Amino acid sequence: MGHEATSDNPYTRGIAEFVSNLRYEAIPEAVRSRIKLLMLDSLGCALYGADLEWCRILQDKLGALDATRDCAVWGTDRKLSAPHAALVNGTAVQGFELDDVHRAGVLHVGAVVLPALVAVTELKSGMSGKEFLTAAVAGYEIGPRVGLCMGPEHIAQGWHSGATLGVFSAAAGAARGLRLDPGKTVHALGIAGTQAAGLMAAQFGAMVKRMHAGRSSQSGLYGALLAEAGFTGIVNVLESEYGGFCTTFSRSNDRFDLKELTAGLGETWQTMGVALKFYACVLTNHTTLDALRDLQKERPFGAGDVKKIVIHGSQVTVNHVGWKYIPQGLTSAQLNMPYCVATYLIEGDCFVDQFTEDKVADPARMALAEKVEVRHDPEITARGAKLRHLVHVDVRLKDGTTLKRTVEAARGSEKKFATEAEIVEKFEKLAAKALPRARVGRLRDAMLHLEQLEDAVELARLLTTSK
Repeated sequence: MGHEATSDNPYTRGIAEFVSNLRYEAIPEAVRSRIKLLMLDSLGCALYGADLEWCRILQDKLGALDATRDCAVWGTDRKLSAPHAALVNGTAVQGFELDDVHRAGVLHVGAVVLPALVAVTELKSGMSGKEFLTAAVAGYEIGPRVGLCMGPEHIAQGWHSGATLGVFSAAAGAARGLRLDPGKTVHALGIAGTQAAGLMAAQFGAMVKRMHAGRSSQSGLYGALLAEAGFTGIVNVLESEYGGFCTTFSRSNDRFDLKELTAGLGETWQTMGVALKFYACVLTNHTTLDALRDLQKERPFGAGDVKKIVIHGSQVTVNHVGWKYIPQGLTSAQLNMPYCVATYLIEGDCFVDQFTEDKVADPARMALAEKVEVRHDPEITARGAKLRHLVHVDVRLKDGTTLKRTVEAARGSEKKFATEAEIVEKFEKLAAKALPRARVGRLRDAMLHLEQLEDAVELARLLTTSK
């Protein structure tokens, strides 16, 4: 069978023109305010993650391999080359299941956009805070649209969406940061898109799951820097019928919708669809944890009162988090629904202090996790990607009582977005693990008043422990 060569690229070109032509003044005030909070949250996540084992291994090995010292490794006094800094910093943002997610697009956006974009500020001095914010919005707008195009089937067939979709967000942000014209931005997307990769089996205990976002950020940065130098990519990377992103990463042509790629660009802002986490586990588990939190307010009960808990969810929920818990390290603990439910009921929370290596095989949690069952509800699956985290939770107590709660969207989600005070509190708690209090305050203020920064490289300086 022959594969006809064609370069039709209305969607890739449309994205490139939006990214290249985006101006600060065109971004609504609500979006500007929101993205500053989203970015602050991501930086806090990175600072917490910086000294986790998987991040330290990357820092040490890449530091030994890489003699370039241009770009900051956040939360440390180290520097690496721009691509390696993006790899390490993206891994740190994703380091402990604390970072943002665009639920419908299934993408951790800050973890892929910010490491590449901050590296650009260090390579090219003089990017103003307004320009940084504009470039960030460009990045936050694109990846989720690729996710909406691909639909839930993409992750269901085994691709880790943060690793695959993320290259487009990273390339878009970095391209706008470098002020590339639409033509070169097309190439940046085409270089980044061919590097997309990442397997969902990484969730079952592998450190490499944490690295997927860093690789996406690095791939997007390569795309923008190489395109700037005149290197060419696949100009119809999203549209090509043979070997294009959409056809290759989907089982069949009727499983994706190219129109979603440019739908509402400049009018509907996907940045406003990014959710934040207030539990240190995969977002798919948050609606269930909120259901338990709500039920306990109505009628206090603890781990010892539970006979059985049944969670009815989408097919993605069952596949992603509903598997039988087996101790395989912190990554799988944070992604497993029964383990997280058991943790919440035993400890009363599911944040950073609740996830330590010594608790992964805790007999009490293991026993309680056995009482948690995740069942597929076809009606929830049929309602589509936007409601894929909806759950019906049934808690059966030993006294014969059954408590029921349905939760559609978790705390911090786009439908129940957190207050600035809640986001700042989370940031300060996480950032304090790596930085002195005074520097945490300066970084907070720099991000919340980003438009006033003359040179956004100040963010990179504040993210380090260097004097």
